Amino acid sequence: MTRLLEKGFGGRRAGNNHAQVVQALGRAIVEGRFLPGTLLPGDDELELTYGVSRTVLREAMKTLAAKGLLIARARIGTKVTPRRNWNLFDADVLTWHLDSGIGSGFLHQLFEMRLSIEPHAARLASLHAGPEDLARLQAHVEAMREAPDDRAFALADLEFHTAILEASGNVFMYSVGAVIEAALLSSFRLSSPAADPGVQAEVADAHGRIVAALAARDADAAAAAMGAVIDFGRDRLSQVIAAQE
Repeated sequence: MTRLLEKGFGGRRAGNNHAQVVQALGRAIVEGRFLPGTLLPGDDELELTYGVSRTVLREAMKTLAAKGLLIARARIGTKVTPRRNWNLFDADVLTWHLDSGIGSGFLHQLFEMRLSIEPHAARLASLHAGPEDLARLQAHVEAMREAPDDRAFALADLEFHTAILEASGNVFMYSVGAVIEAALLSSFRLSSPAADPGVQAEVADAHGRIVAALAARDADAAAAAMGAVIDFGRDRLSQVIAAQE
């Protein structure tokens, strides 16, 4: 299982000191305990807070800087960067957003990203997908249809969409996998299709229509079928959020 879903369904957590500091400090930044534009406490205080050596702390800072959350300045200190600099394609950064209680606006933007990318990925896959790709996609559809619980359904759904990105033949498509995973995890946390056999079958059928369009080499139909799947998920999520407000 990939990282966001693994964590979202209670999977393993970071084990070593470096990873623990990255998780704790990154989460604190995303949750707003360290606001953009502010300086972090000094190294001595952070070492004491997290119980790590200077070397471990510095490596953690480098990791967070690579994710766009921090910037270090000589004789000034380490500053939290503006949110526009954060790498929202990074699985950790997305996880911290999800865990901090994101609003409907953030979720809407996730689905906007999916609609701007995945239908075109399906269009490309209609040109490049081979027999093995189609067989693998159909297997994921059947796994969704027969999934016994939320976890199994979520994994099959994610693997289907990841396989579409791979079948597109465009290596740049792979980098958006974390965005898709975040959107799916958000949906499953609120309401999984696997909770309703009728909805589960409907969602599996909708994904099956994507495979059928790919097999027919119908680019327009593949893009439309993918868009319909994303729209259905977004609409279901909107209804759940509205009911909770």
